Amino acid sequence: MRKVLLTASFAVIAVINTVAPALAVRGGVEAPQAYPFSGSLQRPDSPREDGHTCGVTLVAPSWAVTAGHCTKNNPSGAQVGRPRDWTVRLGTTDAGSGGEVIAVERFITYTEFPVHDGDIGLLKLKKPAKTKPVALPSARPAEGTKTRILGWGMTCDRRAPECYPKKLREADTVIQPATACDGIHADRELCVGALDGSVAATNMDSGGPGLVRDGDRWVIAGVVSGSGGDDRPVMYTDISYFKGWINDVVTGKVNPPDTPVPNLEGAAVLGGICSASVVRTDHTKLSDPALLLTNGHCVPQRPAPGETLKDVAIEVPVTIGDRQGYLQAKARTTRLIYATMSGTDTALFRLDQTYAQLHAKGVKVFKLAGRSAKPGERVDIISAGNGKRFSCTIDAVVPHLREEGYTQDNAYRYDPACTPSHGGSGSPIVLKDGVTVVGVHSTGNDNGEQCTANNPCEVATDGTVTVRQGARYGQQVKHLVEGGGVA
Repeated sequence: MRKVLLTASFAVIAVINTVAPALAVRGGVEAPQAYPFSGSLQRPDSPREDGHTCGVTLVAPSWAVTAGHCTKNNPSGAQVGRPRDWTVRLGTTDAGSGGEVIAVERFITYTEFPVHDGDIGLLKLKKPAKTKPVALPSARPAEGTKTRILGWGMTCDRRAPECYPKKLREADTVIQPATACDGIHADRELCVGALDGSVAATNMDSGGPGLVRDGDRWVIAGVVSGSGGDDRPVMYTDISYFKGWINDVVTGKVNPPDTPVPNLEGAAVLGGICSASVVRTDHTKLSDPALLLTNGHCVPQRPAPGETLKDVAIEVPVTIGDRQGYLQAKARTTRLIYATMSGTDTALFRLDQTYAQLHAKGVKVFKLAGRSAKPGERVDIISAGNGKRFSCTIDAVVPHLREEGYTQDNAYRYDPACTPSHGGSGSPIVLKDGVTVVGVHSTGNDNGEQCTANNPCEVATDGTVTVRQGARYGQQVKHLVEGGGVA
């Protein structure tokens, strides 16, 4: 799988990965002055205090270019859309202050599969920038062309403040032969950096520019896309290849419609890893600390076979989305009330905010059902991790589901067309009223193996084992209402 240079801590798209530890713009130095046309894409779901997620470059008064995986990295994975609370900060060396800050009105990604077909996207700004845009290239730059790279990329591989540089960094390098980058699309990408990777872009430099000189002006040759391999240069999307598309979008000749977005209201993410939802019962009071439902295997230290964890102090960050999946509220878990992977795969956390506090922020709260869903009953699986709302049918209730030494009883199996995937663990299974939760998505058989990790098998009451490759499964939650987890 190709590695794109964007951290996974706030991402919902499965192709996003990190690379090995490195200096921000490896081999670079702090930029002595700002580049008026260059800046930072900033979002409230960034793990950084300054909000930086990707580099951007102004290519027209109201348009900035970045990597396609930076624009498609939105809650629903929409190719074209209107984001909530995205901004660009232009013309500063400090990602957290200075320069000109402009809200993003719309994003347009070149293709549905940016890493493979063209890793480039455009941001429509709500007002024209005051500064002059960078020049677009007249032709593809030749191998050996001197190139300056810019970015606020990470200084180490931990999601921690000390890994996020405050000051813009720059480095001078060259465009290498395409063969120096593993997995490159040589017709539409450039290989930029030192051959041994000692000078190159790194994590969170995605979308940042590679600049070349044309007389006394800078020209943007490419934007950071993905790793060219360990100790290798980095792949940049070749701006000259997409110049016609850029001009068509900027002039309005190409104006694609917004991608339809499913209703993701209330979908939550636990620790940047699992999906979840805020839930209540009929006895819940507005003044009560809110409860978060997810899987037992989503607990930081998962329960051992046969073990049930109760009343454990655990702090994990939680984000809760609005109807389009954009950030509605942030919270933290304070205690793990209950978690097990034996008999079922469910967990309940207590949050640091009450239902009244979350209600004031517009957060949707789901209701735990005191009954099971029946075979043939229609349900929705609302998955923040997948950025989708799956419309499904309960195909069967499986007596026993066995996986990697764990057994769950009376698990739901969905119809074959229902395919929540990795990242969807912990998603609520909701009745057609849109509020009542009858289960939580848990697992699926990926490879057709028998009873191994990510390959659960079905065990009938007589002990017969059945493997259904591609099948997906969820867990019931009525035990939580009946006294197993919720008082």
